[in-house]
Amino acid sequence: QVQLVESGGGLVQAGGSLRLSCAASGSFIRINDMDWYRQAPGKERELVAGITSGGSTDYADSVKGRFAISRDNAKNTVYLQMNSLKPEDTAVYYCKARAFTLLLREYDYWGQGTQVTVSS
Repeated sequence: QVQLVESGGGLVQAGGSLRLSCAASGSFIRINDMDWYRQAPGKERELVAGITSGGSTDYADSVKGRFAISRDNAKNTVYLQMNSLKPEDTAVYYCKARAFTLLLREYDYWGQGTQVTVSS
């Protein structure tokens, strides 16, 4: 079993910054891909950014140049640095981790979500 604990959400004014963290713990062999998703009220959950275990990254067009994803493999933690925040970035942000487990299979696990609210 893998647990993901997110932190760092909150209320910020437009143009401000926040840094989200997501730490994985539990029983697994390694954490492979780690992603950040978000879901705004009335909208579907969307991929914001992803990072492989080797450090390759990918971003949604809407956040390119403003958000940066990174990870610390020794701590099994992924970060999302969010700069130049806009009101449309308001959403619940979820962390997802793909873990290679003791069952020798990969499974996806989700965090509980953290609220990010950007005021205009």
